[in-house]
Formats: sequence, C-alpha cells, structure tokens
Amino acid sequence: MPDKALTRKTPADNPSYAHPKYLGTISTFFAAILILSNVASSAKIVDLGFSLGGLKFVFDGGTLLFPLSYVFGDIFSEVYGFRASRKVIWTGFACLALSSLLFMLLAVLPGDAEWQTYAGDTAYTAILGGMSSGGLALASLAGYLAGEFSNSITLVKIKALMRGRLLFVRTIVSTLAGEFLDSIVFVSIATAFGIFGSELFWSLVVTNYVFKCLVEVLMTPVTYFACIKLKKGEAAPSGN
Repeated sequence: MPDKALTRKTPADNPSYAHPKYLGTISTFFAAILILSNVASSAKIVDLGFSLGGLKFVFDGGTLLFPLSYVFGDIFSEVYGFRASRKVIWTGFACLALSSLLFMLLAVLPGDAEWQTYAGDTAYTAILGGMSSGGLALASLAGYLAGEFSNSITLVKIKALMRGRLLFVRTIVSTLAGEFLDSIVFVSIATAFGIFGSELFWSLVVTNYVFKCLVEVLMTPVTYFACIKLKKGEAAPSGN
C-alpha cells in the first residue's frame, strides 16, 4: 500500500492550493547551495590521501555541499511536481549564471594597490579563476541541467509507475541517473577548460559520483520526513 502521507495531494495535483507556502523558502536555500558549491569547486581540490580501486580519492570542494541540491530536487519533484521543479531548476540556473558574471566582472576590474600586495590578481585567478573565466560556470550549468532534469524526470516517471509507493526507490534510482550525467558532464567540461588536470579526470568523476550517491542514500530519511511535512503543510488551509 502506498504511504498515505507521501501520496497526499499537493499544489501539483490540487488546484485549490494554487499558492504554495514553502516553495519560495526552500528554493532560496537550493539556490544558495548551488552557488556556494560552485565557489568551493573553484577554490580547492581535496585529497584524502588514499585510493579507491586504484584511483586517487580526490574531489573538488563543491562535492561536500552540491549533493544536497539533489535532495532538494527530489523534494521539489515529489511534493510540487515536475512543472514547479522545472521552474526552480531554471531559477537556480539564472542565479549561478549571475554569480559567474559577477566573478568575471571582478576579474577585469583594477585591484587596489594595497590589496595587490597581500592577495592580488594572481591569487584571485588561482582560487576563483574557474568562476571568473566562465569555464567552471559553463561546466556547472551544463552538468547541473543534465543532472537535475534527468533526476527530476526519472523520479516523476518512477512515481507514476509505482503509484506513489516506495519513495526511497525513486529517490535513489533517480539520483544514480542524475549524478552520473552531472559528474561526467561537469568534469569533462571543466577539464577541457583546464580547471582540473586531465590526470585527475577519472578520479574526479568516480569520487564525485560515489560521494554524491552516498549522500543521497544517507539523506533518504531526511527526504522522507521533509516530503511528508511539506505535503501536510501545503495541504493545510492558510491560517491553520
């Protein structure tokens, strides 16, 4: 039997609730996670000092935070439906593009003389060059769109096939598909732009994929809890 709380009608299904109460708030957190993870990706490559199947276990800094964007993606698709999820994805796209344009503008503006003595353009380019050159932004945007849309579409399709049962199955399967496309596209484009060394290509792809999928699995109880609470909250009349 499907979980009644998880199959409860939501604004995606019920036109009487045309104005979701919490979608704006969680969309804001989603955009913040997306931007911060991309800055972290540009800032540092982490090496934990061991190998996984002969590959070095290294990952870009954004890997620590970016998997949460897929948890949010699952919640958007499950609670609000694909149409609302699609709008949030494009909003995230616009926020990430805006942040990239800002870093690009900062890169070409002249730096203060005192700032040049303790930091300077060389340090700025070394740490934030991925964001300011547009290469990392392009890699992130392409990977993000490929991964998020495949994640959202897969989750919605599986939900229909399984008639609302077993949320953990669709969140995990959709993540396996979305994160695979995201990792391949992101690392391929970033490597092509010279942001990551080509010798790290497979290490970054495998590590990113394994880590992100592991986070999704571990966060499944949180996804369940959030979906149940949001569906109840959105279905409740305002003022209650």
